[in-house]
Amino acid sequence: MLEQFGYIGLFLVIAFLFPAGGVLTAWLLAPKRPDPNKQTAYECGMETIGDAWVQFNVRYYLYALIFLIFDIESIFLYPWAVQFRQLALFGFIEMFVFIAILLVGYVYAWRKRALEWR
Repeated sequence: MLEQFGYIGLFLVIAFLFPAGGVLTAWLLAPKRPDPNKQTAYECGMETIGDAWVQFNVRYYLYALIFLIFDIESIFLYPWAVQFRQLALFGFIEMFVFIAILLVGYVYAWRKRALEWR
């Protein structure tokens, strides 16, 4: 039993050491010359005006969520398209239902004006 889980333990150790080694190497090799110019906040070459903690409009988040929904839809469409001939009518009906559910969500977002930049 230990033999079977030994590979998983080895994989976990390598998975930990690989990024830790990269961070450690970068920390050791990086030049360490502090300068007041390097310590200033950089934002498009201009000094910041006002507080950096600004609340964004909720529409930005809704727009991002809708983008993610359709991005995930495209991820599900690709394997379905590859196996379309083997899935036959059943696969077509399932994908039709999936797209219909997403279209209902899209129409709902459209009606609620979540896609408008006001």
